[in-house]
Amino acid sequence: MTARTTHLDAGVRSAMQALSAAAKKGFGDPALAELVQVRASQLNHCAFCLDMHLAIARKNGVSERRLDLLNAWEEAGDVYDERERAALALTEAVTGLTEGFVPDEVYANAAKHFTDAELAHLVAVVAVINSWNRLMVSRRIPPGSTEW
Repeated sequence: MTARTTHLDAGVRSAMQALSAAAKKGFGDPALAELVQVRASQLNHCAFCLDMHLAIARKNGVSERRLDLLNAWEEAGDVYDERERAALALTEAVTGLTEGFVPDEVYANAAKHFTDAELAHLVAVVAVINSWNRLMVSRRIPPGSTEW
């Protein structure tokens, strides 16, 4: 078995939780925030965060169909509206950063659907979930774990 720690400093956990709450509150769309967090967690293969955010998405009224098709959102027809598609494209660009930056066209498209404040909070939501994903995946925290 690979050596790892399940320990997460209480101060770090508290700061991350506060940052996450602030980003989501400022974004103002709980259902879309959860879709974004689920999509980033899919890309990062974070079972812990997927388990958590799928449950929260359901509580926020996101349908099973929309959750089931999220991994193939680009091919899902009208299941996601243009605003959601812009948010998901930005999520993938921020999560991957394969070119070292978010492509201008992805950012410009998102800017058509979100105010500057919403866009700043959306980027923050994506950045925070990516940090959570890394904290959980790097320590191999399993879904449903209470020891993190």
